[in-house]
Amino acid sequence: MIDVTDDASVADEPDTEALDDLLDDIFRGQERVTQAEIYRRAVAAELPPELLARIDALPEGEYAVDEASDLLGGTVA
Repeated sequence: MIDVTDDASVADEPDTEALDDLLDDIFRGQERVTQAEIYRRAVAAELPPELLARIDALPEGEYAVDEASDLLGGTVA
């Protein structure tokens, strides 16, 4: 018997991993980063369209890594 929930979490893993890697890179040595900078770096990193849409939907402003991660569905803290 195949557990569909296990397959779904595996399918979601690359998106979360790509997002976490991006946030780790962006916030290295930075306390806060603007939504525009996060989006610019995500485009440059060629993140999937679903993640770009999430980032684009963030309100303009500055975010700490934990705030950005929570709002975007990442696991970086």
